[in-house]
Amino acid sequence: MPDAEDAHQAGNRSLKALYTFGLHPRERGNPDANGDLRVEVFGHVLDNPIGTSAGLDKNAEIPDPVLALGPGLVEVGGITPLPQEGNPKPRVWRIPSQNAIINRYGLNSEGADSVALRLRQRLRKFAYDIGLGLDPEAEKRVLDGEAGVPPGSLTPGRLLAVQVAKQKDTPDQDIQAVARDYVYCVDQVAKYADILVVNVSSPNTPGLRSLQQTAPLTAILTSVVGAAQAADRKKKPAVMVKVSPDEDSEEQVRGICDAVWASGVDGIIVGNTTKKRPDPLPRGYVLQSKEEQIMLEQGGYSGPQLFDRTVALVKKYRTTLDQGPIQLTPEEQKGGSKTSEQPEMQVSHDGNVDITAERIQSSVQRDAQRLKPLTAEAEADSKMPIIKIPERHVGSAEPAHELQATEPALSSSTHAVQGTSSSSSLPLSPSPATKSTPASDSKEKVIFATGGITNGKQALEVLNAGASIAMVYTAVVYGGAGTISRIKTEMRNEMKKR
Repeated sequence: MPDAEDAHQAGNRSLKALYTFGLHPRERGNPDANGDLRVEVFGHVLDNPIGTSAGLDKNAEIPDPVLALGPGLVEVGGITPLPQEGNPKPRVWRIPSQNAIINRYGLNSEGADSVALRLRQRLRKFAYDIGLGLDPEAEKRVLDGEAGVPPGSLTPGRLLAVQVAKQKDTPDQDIQAVARDYVYCVDQVAKYADILVVNVSSPNTPGLRSLQQTAPLTAILTSVVGAAQAADRKKKPAVMVKVSPDEDSEEQVRGICDAVWASGVDGIIVGNTTKKRPDPLPRGYVLQSKEEQIMLEQGGYSGPQLFDRTVALVKKYRTTLDQGPIQLTPEEQKGGSKTSEQPEMQVSHDGNVDITAERIQSSVQRDAQRLKPLTAEAEADSKMPIIKIPERHVGSAEPAHELQATEPALSSSTHAVQGTSSSSSLPLSPSPATKSTPASDSKEKVIFATGGITNGKQALEVLNAGASIAMVYTAVVYGGAGTISRIKTEMRNEMKKR
């Protein structure tokens, strides 16, 4: 089809129809059975650390067909409170020579109520299929974990993330109204999600990225966390925030991390599409005139060129998050001089905003008290890579060490911060400066990475840079149904080379 959006929708309809008859494309066999790619995220042991990003399935119409392709995590959305059309068409363009896409969808969505109903029907069908019945009690038993599967993915070893966003016409300056938008979405879909993702970084909704400033972001995230904790099920969904790759200064990263610590959010997805237009690959390649015209379209760019920036940004967020919450002076703790970044609002879980600096600081202090010195065992454990790689390097002067293939799944808090660019060898070791704390002592923040990841070597690199999940989108659009399996095979091959 000449229109990229029409082609995407046709593909989704085909997947949905084929799944109904059991004829859908799927990962053959059970390549994850030996556990060599397992990773623990938010208390769940996932079969592998590969995820798919939101945008492939905006309205949660095909989560099961996508899960069948083999990822450890599937993200659907973004979802807005009310239905909205998004930007006028055409609004999606492919750049085939670069395996890239430009889109300005503008968060087109069927609305939170419609998506929540679809997810509820999916869960109730699951309950019926396993013999629990169709009544609300059967639904509650699945939500509370009695079925032995995560209540979002409904699949062992997999998770479902649901992305939420604000209405396009909600004024960005009205933080109380913006918070209510996010809370409304969470109230509808939280029960049916393993992870809630707060999108404040789409480049196609005017003013949305301004919400990444520390004060408004803290207000919004605090309200979302409160709403998530009110979800009617035993294990509450985790909450993550999706940030832009374009806001990458030290000050911007520090401000976002401060908001994450202050609000109690569980982690960050780095990043989203970019407003920038990278140079073509390979270096010196000249785009055809048609593709040159497409590059002038407004919207977010996604493609392989984003990978190096993704790795660098993951390292920056990992380092900043591992420094823990910001420590204020005694005067600031007593309500004296305040930094310009401290919010002066207060947020309740229902979206009402009137945060005070004292309340935020109490949350920061509570987290800080959990950052205890590492035990010798925890220090040793923190130096293990997230993926069990046969050989890793600890600096150029130190010998490589063999890792046992029978190691259990590692925690999402186990990661490496230092790495190299995609053109150099894989970063297989953590930095000696990396600080990691036991789960019993602190709630360490998790990072998922998305942007330009197209193969297994890149997935390993971004994981060793500090991420727990490597997410793909454009690679699937160009590579098709076998992309996830290919990436996992390439990861295993890279791990065996040494």
